[in-house]
Amino acid sequence: MSDTKPTMLTYIEQTPEQLKRNVERAEELTGALVDLYVQRPRHAIWIVACGSSFNGALCARYFMMRYLKREVKIVPPATFIFGEHDLHEDDFVFVISQSGCSTNSIQALDLLRELGITAIGLTGNVESDFKDHADLVVDYGVGEETVGYVTKGVATLAQFLMLFAIEAGVRTGTVTPEQRVALLDEMADAPRRHEAVQQATWDLYRRHIADFTSMTVVNHVGFLQAYGIASEGALKFGETIQIPSFAYEGEEWIHGPNLQLTPNYTVVCIDDFGPGSERAVDIYLAARTVTDHAFIISNSDRVDDDHAIRLPFDIAEPLMMPLYVLPFYQIIAHQATTDLHRWEKHPLFEERFRKAISTKTDAIDTIMPN
Repeated sequence: MSDTKPTMLTYIEQTPEQLKRNVERAEELTGALVDLYVQRPRHAIWIVACGSSFNGALCARYFMMRYLKREVKIVPPATFIFGEHDLHEDDFVFVISQSGCSTNSIQALDLLRELGITAIGLTGNVESDFKDHADLVVDYGVGEETVGYVTKGVATLAQFLMLFAIEAGVRTGTVTPEQRVALLDEMADAPRRHEAVQQATWDLYRRHIADFTSMTVVNHVGFLQAYGIASEGALKFGETIQIPSFAYEGEEWIHGPNLQLTPNYTVVCIDDFGPGSERAVDIYLAARTVTDHAFIISNSDRVDDDHAIRLPFDIAEPLMMPLYVLPFYQIIAHQATTDLHRWEKHPLFEERFRKAISTKTDAIDTIMPN
């Protein structure tokens, strides 16, 4: 057995196998959460999460809304705790923390109990601190991931929420058995698609290594599920490469934030392959009039191949895209940080900030030692 410590790349490469295992056991994986959801008619779904868990939920939000026919709200734990917790009696609420050690997520679980609401915790570590604060702890199927810059956890969380929507939809009549078969068949192809995007990303990175290792400010743009992907991309670039990195809904970006655009900026557009597709391409082409450091994931023949990643497969349900497009951001974040030798943080951050304020319980050192 190798003594080499795992890295982000380790878990990026493991993700397809984990996605494959999870779709094969969809009913078993989501069963406990589905059983609770179908106990009575539901008004809306609240997801309490932050960081990559927030982004994973955002990646799945529109899929859930389509197949459960319910509003899905995603609220950061502190916002939920400080005041945004005016719940309808038939709302369905759960809190997510991959590590199960996030202090604000634990406080959100405690608040649910105080409000007399079943405290449901979704996590990748059912033996974490979550178990002492939740009435029901659900393993969402991430497997092992010991690196804090999560990759496998984002894709598997989005997948779990989609699987939950499918299985709960069948039980409540918003998804037909025929739809379930078609959706699970397409999801079963996500591992192959994930590997194809990995390879395409490596090709793009090698062609544009100068661009990706010279980024100063990055704007990430998309609509619907593509905005979820962009949000995780912004987080990953910021926390690893350590540059200003921001995600915007497409129209939001061109109504103000774009005014700072210069030839030195990097812009990444994510085509949603749906209603926002043409507009996303318009925005990309507009960005290219100012900066050569603009890239897009799209199959549109309006964009040049050199700055684009193509998805060489049929996409029946674009809302499932995050399961196989996320590695685009993850690989670039990992490799640019490695090539730039930026894994170490500023000494004042290490010496002062971490001591000044805590976001995790002590158990995190065991669950995510890397």
